Amino acid sequence: MFSRLRADIRAVKERDPAARNSFEILLLYSGLHAVINHRLAHWFYKHRLFFLARLVSQFSRFLTGIEIHPGAKIGRGIFIDHGSGVVIGETTEIGDNCTIYQGATLGGTGKERGKRHPTLGNNVMVGCGARILGPFYVGDNAKIAANAVVLEEVPANATAVGVPARIVRINGQKVDTCQLDQIHIPDPIAQELCQMKRRIAALEKEIEEVKAGTVER
Repeated sequence: MFSRLRADIRAVKERDPAARNSFEILLLYSGLHAVINHRLAHWFYKHRLFFLARLVSQFSRFLTGIEIHPGAKIGRGIFIDHGSGVVIGETTEIGDNCTIYQGATLGGTGKERGKRHPTLGNNVMVGCGARILGPFYVGDNAKIAANAVVLEEVPANATAVGVPARIVRINGQKVDTCQLDQIHIPDPIAQELCQMKRRIAALEKEIEEVKAGTVER
């Protein structure tokens, strides 16, 4: 238990530039508190003490704003940054050294039974507001952009962006015309307006040509 705790504290120190020392992290970081409480709740869950498990998890949710079902399996060195609004479902599995930002959801679609939540490999980054929904695998070192909605498997070393999410990079190489950026993601409304402007310009040109032909006659 203490080795896992040290790994979780070390993960915060390495990935959060605002973290100053281990004592401050242990006392003040809600993401770490949620993980500590989850490890206790998961112990109760594995020993079929389901009521105690849910009691601990709901108490933790009240204190931290982070909801982790006691059945979820979480590896070492997880960093839940800020954490408010994070939801992690019952059959979720998270590997080592993963980073999850505020508002992220690791959930199901409501259509599956049994294994119905995602499995994350090692070193996965889940951006703020991202939603990973379904019983599929997200490969090692994958990155999920902010507000992306992931509904199918993501390969290792890939970056997924958009709604629904699409793969734009694998091993650092572009696989799409979109540029990896959690801020400048293409705006579908703006794209539609641009298409309409081009169409209007083409129609105006046709009208002018018809008018010119009429005048010549």
